Amino acid sequence: MVDELTDKQRMFVKEYMKDLNATQSAIRAGYSEDTAGVIGYENLKKPYIQEAIQKEMEERTKSVEITAEYVLGSLKKIVDRCMQAEEVMKYDYNEKKLVGSGEYKFDSSGANRSLELLGKYLKLWNDKQESPLSSRNRITIVDDLPNGDDNE
Repeated sequence: MVDELTDKQRMFVKEYMKDLNATQSAIRAGYSEDTAGVIGYENLKKPYIQEAIQKEMEERTKSVEITAEYVLGSLKKIVDRCMQAEEVMKYDYNEKKLVGSGEYKFDSSGANRSLELLGKYLKLWNDKQESPLSSRNRITIVDDLPNGDDNE
């Protein structure tokens, strides 16, 4: 199916791989600026163009050797590095050198973000907020309660 692409469509795929921007890719591929947004959108919907983009993505992934294991391993390294207590250094003017201050710091934002991404990958939590009226907290209202009137 990739062989069905026109020269402009091949150029669109090549340009799309640069920044994943369909409109700009269409312009750089030679389509009119006035219609580039529509053409880019339409091109991305065409199965044979999707196939060509997927093939390019797979080749890129192979060439740079990025795998899920690499990404997960890198995130783990970031967490480990960010969680290390690093002593805050200060300059001692008497000794004319850096010395430890006795205080320690760590990069909580880097650790938090990496842990968040790892947690999402492992599906440790659901991004959807649970309604307070979920099934386990649902209140049932019964209409036929006695009203306290003994004259009935």
